[in-house]
Amino acid sequence: MLRRLFMVATAMVLVGCAFGPTPQTERPPIVFVHGNGDSSANWQTTIWRFETNGWPRDRLFALQQPYPLARDNDTVAQPGRSSSEQSMAFLKTEVEKVLKITGAKQVVLIGNSRGGLTIRNYIQAGGGTSTVSHAILGGTPNHGVWATPGQREGSEFSGTGTFIKGLNAAKNDAGDEVIGPVHWMTIRSDMNDKYAQPDGEWIGAKGKPTGVSFDGPALKGATNVVLPGIDHRETSFSAAAFAEMYKFLTGNAPQWTDIWPEYLIELDGMVTGMGVKSGDKATGSFSNNLPIPKSRVEVYAIHNDSALRFTVEPVYSKIIGPDGRWGPFRASPNTHYEFVVRAPGYATTHIYRSAFPRSSNVVNLRADRIVDADLPAFSIINLARPHGYLDPTAHAIKFDGQSPPPGVPVARVGGIATSKIKLDTLINRPIAAEFHVGPELERVVGRTWPAKESHVVWLEFTQ
Repeated sequence: MLRRLFMVATAMVLVGCAFGPTPQTERPPIVFVHGNGDSSANWQTTIWRFETNGWPRDRLFALQQPYPLARDNDTVAQPGRSSSEQSMAFLKTEVEKVLKITGAKQVVLIGNSRGGLTIRNYIQAGGGTSTVSHAILGGTPNHGVWATPGQREGSEFSGTGTFIKGLNAAKNDAGDEVIGPVHWMTIRSDMNDKYAQPDGEWIGAKGKPTGVSFDGPALKGATNVVLPGIDHRETSFSAAAFAEMYKFLTGNAPQWTDIWPEYLIELDGMVTGMGVKSGDKATGSFSNNLPIPKSRVEVYAIHNDSALRFTVEPVYSKIIGPDGRWGPFRASPNTHYEFVVRAPGYATTHIYRSAFPRSSNVVNLRADRIVDADLPAFSIINLARPHGYLDPTAHAIKFDGQSPPPGVPVARVGGIATSKIKLDTLINRPIAAEFHVGPELERVVGRTWPAKESHVVWLEFTQ
């Protein structure tokens, strides 16, 4: 669909015609709040859809919490993690900044998963009843990921713990769980949200009841929307979820759920890290959203089918400053790029994506480390889908010709967002991933790079 729209849009520009709606300056500012362990980049396609339907770019704000992972116990300090109170304080500060920048009296808050809990806490306990007009929660575990007495009740995600019980306390005689005058909406899956399951499979307790039902994200007093078949991430980042958001905010269905391309594209984002070392050993993935100053980003234009670079020298490069920003970079329409991140203490990370249809300031690039278990490999190639899961029961997916991708089970509930291939022979070659949504195909092609020389490859779907 993006390719077809790009051809139409380019033709219209060449003949001097405008395309897409005129931005509506009276639209309220929207603040997007990401989930546990995520970043502002998850909101990229949602922002594009709002822009496509006339929401001004300068009234769309995707936040980036420095420490996005919740503590194991909300009341006990834990390095590299944030408490519910810290998460709420961060949101409060950022909302105040947005109000000052825009001159608006109120904002719209849209949150995914843990971000929805932060929104509820801010509105209920942080003064948000006066600064927020609408709150939209996608896939938020409003009644916990588990709700069994005595089980990790100190966690922010315990339905029987103090935090969630406080959020859900009745606000009026009708027993509403949401507080006015804010307008509330929840979006949930029917049965495909990994964190709203009666069985504890996704929390390491297969065969044991969680005390949570499929409708756990719903809230009494809110407009509760069910989108059949979508997964936990798609409750916020899918086209169907966007359509519900837009209708709730405006009273009308969006004119488009496809993303209209732009002719002039500018890209920017932050360089952050992935992985943590314990002593001299890399022990696995641990994410934060802190910048990596003194790292270097190089951007190469590449051939669509082979991922070979057009030129030896990058089309853009930058040494990263204290703010972590790697742009702005003026990209060419319909051009595929390889992003290379060279950061102290990390592997050289090669990131391949589809061509960008629109400008974005949340093209975040995350440097990776090679964990000890992967050291014997000759090449390490990862596949990621930030806006949903790699669910072979819902989509046709191939990774280097393998379907389903390695490590992705064919299961009733979709819940795996990444896949990894480790090659045992050193061959410099293209490696492709394909993702089908109905008749539409997204194909991302990268190249193998030698892990023995500390290189890691990521292929990233946009859909």
